Amino acid sequence: MCKKNSYCLFFLLFIFSNGFAQINQIPNTIKWSEKMALSIMKRHPEAYQIDEKTAPKWDYVHGLVLNSFQKLYQKTNDKKYFDYVKNYADATIDSLGNVQSYQYDNFNIDMIAAGNILFDLYETTADERYLKVMQQLRNQLKNQPRTQSGGFWHKKIYPNQMWLDGLYMGAPYYTHYTTQFEKGKDLDDVANQFKIIQANATDATTGLLYHGWDESKQMPWANKTTGCSPNFWSRSMGWYMMALVDVLDFFPKEHPRHKELVNYLNQISKSIIKQQDQSGLWYQVTDKGSSEGNYIESSASSMFIYALAKGANKGYLPKKYFKMANKAFDALIKDLIKTDADGQIHITQACAVAGLGGKPYRDGSYSYYVNERKKDDDPKATGPFILAALELNR
Repeated sequence: MCKKNSYCLFFLLFIFSNGFAQINQIPNTIKWSEKMALSIMKRHPEAYQIDEKTAPKWDYVHGLVLNSFQKLYQKTNDKKYFDYVKNYADATIDSLGNVQSYQYDNFNIDMIAAGNILFDLYETTADERYLKVMQQLRNQLKNQPRTQSGGFWHKKIYPNQMWLDGLYMGAPYYTHYTTQFEKGKDLDDVANQFKIIQANATDATTGLLYHGWDESKQMPWANKTTGCSPNFWSRSMGWYMMALVDVLDFFPKEHPRHKELVNYLNQISKSIIKQQDQSGLWYQVTDKGSSEGNYIESSASSMFIYALAKGANKGYLPKKYFKMANKAFDALIKDLIKTDADGQIHITQACAVAGLGGKPYRDGSYSYYVNERKKDDDPKATGPFILAALELNR
């Protein structure tokens, strides 16, 4: 009996260890979307470890990446992707439905974005903790300070300012929540957020949008006539375009302002395409090409590819944009993806962070943007890469 049990134990250990050997080797035959997801999971066995975190933290970058995992789960029905998302939520939300790392009264609109993962989790599990957090985030939006024209401040510490990033951080969640739980009563307010930034941050010559807008025109980085920051930062427009295509998922087509949002998407898409490098990708400072210090940037390129492909797939953009996105994805793979011997993939040349104001002071100059540090496998590149690959079925 002892020998038999020992044999069974040995057999199970053999199967178990070989299973992990297969998981550790990422197959070359699977799609790029899964290659990136499995690479992320290998680097970060727990989702809260994304972005090199050592403890669970409620953060927009986790929301971005895990939103892509939810889309991947919907595509593959592979439960490990669902579990990876759920484990993050359960690591950050306590038994009473509170997020210890979330500070409501900071009025930081970045904190809203991670809430996007909770809709599917709540629908699937009916766990009231998720709903409680969703309600807390909605309450923040109700009380978020605003510009005189009605736009959400980016953060309490950045008064009177709207940044393009903030449209992605708040608008998709706001749209989904008001549509699902409030019969769409605040859809006009969602549309107004885009209208305000479109009216104030768009450059009349290029059609591109500036990174930030200070309604008070008091910030040193702000143009004293327009209130805009001085340069076009590609990732900020990537956030903006992703915001538009994701908001349109939940913005009813029959709503009178649906067409307005589609028009904004077409306008920025047309302008962005004019700025493509010959490779099909985009530079860190959008309109400066190969000027000294400028470089092809992977997070913005991934965001643009995702938004263009999704816009075309959904019928918001002409079909030609799908082909353009596919060409850009080819260049992304060729120029900015590296593959290890174990099949793990890495995305290179992502700007690690960029902002305006703060300490140390960020002036929005060309020199500032091109000298911010770069990071491989930045979640602001890996998440959009998965989303882009899914839209392109690659």
